[in-house]
Amino acid sequence: MTSIEVQALTKEYGTRRAVDDLTFTVVPGRVTGFLGPNGAGKSTTLRLVLGLDRPTSGTATVGGRPYATLREPLRHVGALLEAQAAHGARTGRDHLRVLAASNRIPGRRVDEVLEQTGLATAARRRVRTYSLGMRQRLGIAAALLGDPEVVILDEPSNGLDPEGIVWIRELLRRLAGEGRTVLVSSHLMNETASFADHLVVLGRGRLLADTPMREFIDARVEPRVRVRTPDATALRTALARHGYDAVQHRDGHWTVRHARVDDIGRLTSEAGVPLLELAAEEGTLEQAYLDLTAAETEFTAQPQEA
Repeated sequence: MTSIEVQALTKEYGTRRAVDDLTFTVVPGRVTGFLGPNGAGKSTTLRLVLGLDRPTSGTATVGGRPYATLREPLRHVGALLEAQAAHGARTGRDHLRVLAASNRIPGRRVDEVLEQTGLATAARRRVRTYSLGMRQRLGIAAALLGDPEVVILDEPSNGLDPEGIVWIRELLRRLAGEGRTVLVSSHLMNETASFADHLVVLGRGRLLADTPMREFIDARVEPRVRVRTPDATALRTALARHGYDAVQHRDGHWTVRHARVDDIGRLTSEAGVPLLELAAEEGTLEQAYLDLTAAETEFTAQPQEA
């Protein structure tokens, strides 16, 4: 089983501690979202995992081995940290051919990943003519080139159009479904919610959460129920009898706080309250994330006085 193992990882730059005694594991078969405010230590952690920087203490391994000790590393780990890394004077195809040759990857994989990432028709164009989204696709193609067991992507949706965003979601889910280890760093909460099974959240270099995404949300966002009825008096009476706090909105619907759909449905049925609508108001990843990281943000804009 090829997991990413981070154990007591610490990285200091002078007097600043960018990563602080960090421990977590990214396992195969699921997409793990890697979240945190600017300055939380996400990029530093990824660099440490990929052997691009040395830890002050602790370890970061892939399949039990430091990345730097892997022979032909693209066969084991595919990573995208910087979409601008390809040389602008090369064609997209030549960029991938050089990577393939240096890692003894069969040349046929170049055309396969170009096709897979939608770049086949642009393969012979110079990289400097590529849009940001095309460069992003080229970086993902490079990450997939060695058919690796582990895939690490930093902001993979950056620069992609709506079709590309749907494509990357499906790609991530497919890679995890094939049993690969997938770690994705992102600032886009809605996007992360669309593909992640599990979350690792950092704040000021320390681990804030390591949990399944649904549990992360449910633990931090109060459950609410949306109700609509033609008999507001009967609804208010039934809810008050059971100690529920409810708010009526201008359009006529009610929000019942700290409540579950099954419980509200049962008590309104017993009270004979006619219902036009009964639905759970699901908490979002963005709400839960902001609740957790409110005190961990390094750069916070202050509201201006009127």
